[in-house]
Amino acid sequence: MRMNGNDLAACAVIALGVGGVVVGSLLGVGNQAVTLPAINPQPVVVDTPAEPEPTATPESTPEPTPTVETVHFSATGDDLIHDGIFLQAKERGGDHYDFDAAYAAMQGYYDQFDVNWLNQETLVNDEFAASGYPMFSTPGEITDTLYNLGFRVFSLSNNHSYDKGAAGIEASMAHWAAMPDDVVTMGFYNLETYDNYAYQTVNGITFGYLSYTEHTNGLPTPSGTDYVYLDDHETIAKQIADMRPNCDVLIVSAHMGTEGTHEVNDFQRETAQWLADQGVDVIIGTHPHVVQNAAWLTGANGNTTFIVYSLGNFINAQSSRDNVIGAILDVYFDKTTQPDGSVSIAIRDPKLHCVISQYEAGYKNIRVIPYSQYTDELGAAHGEFTLSREYIESMLRSTIDEEFLTLD
Repeated sequence: MRMNGNDLAACAVIALGVGGVVVGSLLGVGNQAVTLPAINPQPVVVDTPAEPEPTATPESTPEPTPTVETVHFSATGDDLIHDGIFLQAKERGGDHYDFDAAYAAMQGYYDQFDVNWLNQETLVNDEFAASGYPMFSTPGEITDTLYNLGFRVFSLSNNHSYDKGAAGIEASMAHWAAMPDDVVTMGFYNLETYDNYAYQTVNGITFGYLSYTEHTNGLPTPSGTDYVYLDDHETIAKQIADMRPNCDVLIVSAHMGTEGTHEVNDFQRETAQWLADQGVDVIIGTHPHVVQNAAWLTGANGNTTFIVYSLGNFINAQSSRDNVIGAILDVYFDKTTQPDGSVSIAIRDPKLHCVISQYEAGYKNIRVIPYSQYTDELGAAHGEFTLSREYIESMLRSTIDEEFLTLD
């Protein structure tokens, strides 16, 4: 018998069904449903364990570093108040002494420094009548001007200390004692108790100050006055030994030398070396009324000492060209404290800046001017001589070593 197309299709379906049952029985799935793979299978997401967070490496403890503290220091020479200076101050002030105009050109100059030191050459008080050369006494209002300029440290031991005897010293010391608490003076000592040493701490650096003179113009020491001369090595050595452990920097004012000469004499050299041998850090020379050289010295213990032998005058009315050319010491002190507590002090970059005392004919309008403001026109109008910048620079270069001189 012959099958048609429909019969053949039906037979194929029956065959597939029977084959499926047989295969299912063999595989043991029985009548369970079988799901066939999809035509477009979806990706299978397999959960995998998260990677552990990286362990942070502990920060290492930084190595301790040294601490450095710095003081910018200035020292200015002889504030020598001749009668023309205070008479002009009286004329300006009327019922008081007005010294501001004499120092007006220096206003703001000292703001760049942390400490400003000055040699006050004359006694200052209001108990004695004002007087000039040769026995000086200066009205107390001058310290208002000096304080406002920025001066806080005043050296008082010099050849004019005895100009008014014991009473003059007492009056002057009373005046300084009434100054603000941040003012430091030195030059007169209690030699019974040794308890009036001068210290000052600025920016973490403690300064100790001493002040001595070579002579007092032949005037005898007034009774009841404790005064120390530069040749009294025994007393000075004791004072240095007393102060040295209590300060980082020890500064000594040495009022010595020959007036009117740029040459350093034997007494200055010998005294400076002896002070260096005692461990002094800086020696500030005054008295010759002209500038002298500066130098580095090595003390007996290998310590380094800086000295300027003479700063010359700050303000004055002397009649020689070289007397009106002064210097200001500009120097840095660095205190380095190591992590173990050890301390060292460095004296850095000492320089000498020039200042000029200016006045016109008849000593009119006496004033002090920084060299940076000084002109040949001013020099041509100077009252007693012509003072050119060429002369000033030539004199300074022939007197002061190049490493210490600046003409800014």
